[in-house]
Amino acid sequence: MIQNPKRYTLTAALPYTNGPIHIGHLAGVYVPADIYARFLRLQGKDVAFICGSDEHGVAISMKAKKEGITPQQVIDKYNGIIKQSFVDFGISFDNYSRTSSSIHHQTASEFFKKLYSEGKFIEEVTEQLYDEQAQQFLADRFVTGTCPKCANEEAYGDQCEKCGTSLNATDLINPKSTITGSKPILKSTKHWFLPLDQYDTFLREWILDGHKNDWKPNVYGQVKSWLEDGLKPRAVTRDLDWGIPVPVEGADGKVLYVWFDAPIGYISSTKEWAEREGKDWEPYWKSDDTKLVHFIGKDNIVFHCVIFPAMLKAEGSYILPDNVPANEFLNLEGNKLSTSKNWAVWLHEYLEDFPGKQDVLRYALTSNAPETKDNDFTWKDFQARNNNELVAIFGNFINRVVVLTNKYYNGIVPHPNEFSDVDIATLQELRAYPSVIESSVERYRFREALSELMNVARLGNKYLADEEPWKLIKENPERIKTQMYVALQIAAALSTLVEPFLPFTANKLKSILNISTPISWKSISEDTVMIAADHQIGQAELLFAKIEDEEIQKQLDRLEASKKANAAENKKVEEQKETATFEDFAKLDLRVGTILEAEKMPKANKLLVLKVDTGLDVRTIVSGIAEHFSPEEVIGKKVTVLANLAPRKLRGVESQGMILMTEDPDGKLVFVNPDNDIVKNGSTIN
Repeated sequence: MIQNPKRYTLTAALPYTNGPIHIGHLAGVYVPADIYARFLRLQGKDVAFICGSDEHGVAISMKAKKEGITPQQVIDKYNGIIKQSFVDFGISFDNYSRTSSSIHHQTASEFFKKLYSEGKFIEEVTEQLYDEQAQQFLADRFVTGTCPKCANEEAYGDQCEKCGTSLNATDLINPKSTITGSKPILKSTKHWFLPLDQYDTFLREWILDGHKNDWKPNVYGQVKSWLEDGLKPRAVTRDLDWGIPVPVEGADGKVLYVWFDAPIGYISSTKEWAEREGKDWEPYWKSDDTKLVHFIGKDNIVFHCVIFPAMLKAEGSYILPDNVPANEFLNLEGNKLSTSKNWAVWLHEYLEDFPGKQDVLRYALTSNAPETKDNDFTWKDFQARNNNELVAIFGNFINRVVVLTNKYYNGIVPHPNEFSDVDIATLQELRAYPSVIESSVERYRFREALSELMNVARLGNKYLADEEPWKLIKENPERIKTQMYVALQIAAALSTLVEPFLPFTANKLKSILNISTPISWKSISEDTVMIAADHQIGQAELLFAKIEDEEIQKQLDRLEASKKANAAENKKVEEQKETATFEDFAKLDLRVGTILEAEKMPKANKLLVLKVDTGLDVRTIVSGIAEHFSPEEVIGKKVTVLANLAPRKLRGVESQGMILMTEDPDGKLVFVNPDNDIVKNGSTIN
């Protein structure tokens, strides 16, 4: 752990440009990374906050094939959408690049060539999975199969997303091509491998000995498990037509493996930033007094803690990450987030329904962050955090202070009189909070830090509630001046303390308080006036607005629609039954009938007892449709009846036939009936 670093290089996982981003991405990586970057800048630190689009993943090629367009068209489309989402939610990257850029191609190629020229790779001919129908080798996500670790039947060729195990495609049991669905064969091909096993001692000393106490338990535990399983050489090239061509002779048709290429994107993005800003990029990656921190999700732990560090070590001139504070996964309403199933809250759609409420989502995601275990995002919790915390605590305090200052002093900060013991104790408590919040942030406990921030607002609310200036204003107006002065110091401090977490709120609060010169983080801890007497503040505005039940129901309805659409899409058509002869069919007596009476079967949730006019007679039929229809709904319905079915007793009632039904795409039963009034009861169906 680096003490007193001179500069910070912060990286956030490069998002795949095969679709927009959702709340899981924000919660897992980008909000915590942004909190940390903004916090460091408030300390006056030298920060390079780096990210960019990952544009060479197999997922890009898959999306292009699915949509019938080129990979370039895919990345150009989604790069713009993703970048705009980051801007919309205040993710304050110093540089956001693309791995399709020329500077990245050059950087990644030079990195590979240096290791190649120094003999750091192993060149091997191995057997890889090959789709004969598509005439293509199956890398990574072009193949699925059963995970050898956890038996998940939908594991990918590079990783099992259920247990997090990093895989090779040939590890999968019963592999299947995602291109054609066919079973692949094994075919020989030449590739270059990074011999991770040669870095085993280095990694054990660096991680297991050097970071046992400062890395998060979930990160340390996963890496320890991976090391104990034994490291094996890892391919750094792939047989694909999309990516950075392998820059050596004899490598036609091969590209750099995306997990060799992508993390180098942090370096090329830093180069791009430094060139634009007139800086030297090298100290941010090659100086021992630089602190390098990777913000990622748990599915990327192995790549950032084992593979990329081994690459950096092999190259020889780069620093290693000081910390990799990976988060676990965020679920949505009890189910795993899924882009393919549209089980997600997309950021661009969120802003359509909740315009101007970026900070509400940042708050909800941070206060429920999956820092040590998978957590669940629910819309009801989102609503409660907004209404019961942001509105009722933070917003309520600021509104009280601003309204009372305008009411009593026309918006001018009053001169305080003598401070009481309560005033002094309150200000002392306020001055303690910056270091408390700082301690939490520096340990990457952002949820804890946000809770401490809210305690500052609680401090203000309690102070006003206990002092009750609105009751004393007439009998002791001089005392009220001191009370309002103290309350305004808390409000002003909040305008800075809130900035890493809720940047839009910070700007709005500064505007309300008419603060043009930012208050430094350090000054809040000192005996400093944060908002001076005679300063003119603005008029009251609501920092946060209540979210109504109807707004939340709209989101729940949208998810329910996705669930039904997925169920309909994934519903398998039943296989054809064994062949029936004409004689078998001729035995069935299918008749048109009309339901005359209907009632629920006592103590049976699914059964209705029907009286049906079949044209032959009026008979009793017990039908399991009560969960789909009320008795009133079915009376008068024309139905198709299997009239010569052998009678059968159901709960003591003899059923003398069967009504033909099917299901609609939503799984609701519907009648199979001749929808024609001129068809008479008793008509046969031939």
